[in-house]
Parts: sequence; C-alpha cells; structure tokens
Amino acid sequence: QVQLDESGGGSAQAGGSLTLSCTVSGDSVTDRCLGWFRQAPGKAREGLATFDRANRTIVAGSVKGRFAISRDVAKNTLYLQMNSLQPQDSGVYYCALEAAPFALCHPKMEPGPFRGQGTQVTVSS
Repeated sequence: QVQLDESGGGSAQAGGSLTLSCTVSGDSVTDRCLGWFRQAPGKAREGLATFDRANRTIVAGSVKGRFAISRDVAKNTLYLQMNSLQPQDSGVYYCALEAAPFALCHPKMEPGPFRGQGTQVTVSS
C-alpha cells in the first residue's frame, strides 16, 4: 500500500521560511511523478511544484523564486523549501502522486488518489 506522510508545517512570520517533507512508503520516489499542492479556505486547489522520474522539476510561476522542490532518494522523501513566506501562502499543503502512470507531470496536473493527509501552514503578517 502506497502511503505519503507530510511533516514540517506550522506557523511562520511573513518573510520567514519553512521546509515541508513528504515521506513515501510502498513506492519509490524515483519511479513516480510527485507534486506539492495547497488548499486555502475559499480558494481553488493550487499546484506548486512537481518532480518527475527523469529528475526534472517544475515550480509554478506563482511561487517561483520563493519555493523549491527537491528529493532525497535514500530517504524516499520529497521536500518543499518555502522562503519569503507571505500570509497568502497559508493553507493546507499536501503531496501527491500522479493520477495515472506517465501522465503529465506538472503543477497543473490533477493529483492522484495517493496523497498525504496534509500539513497546515499559517503565515502571519
């Protein structure tokens, strides 16, 4: 059974940084497309960044320059480094696998059924 577990969320001041982790079990991060998404109250889901099986990363334009995605193969873990946080970055952040094997790996992709439970990020001004 594939399982994704996020950690690292919490509170931050505007301008601060947080690093989220997504540990995958039951599958290898090198064999799948993984993405970070966030959901804020009253807003549509937003795709933030993806890391594909060819070691390519894509960061959404809305957070480019502030957020970075990386992975540690040995730990089978995906990361999202978030810098210069702003109050509008607040929301529930979660990681997810692609919806189907070899589907488009891009922040605009539909997250697949295997996703983490989410971790809350709250940024205060």
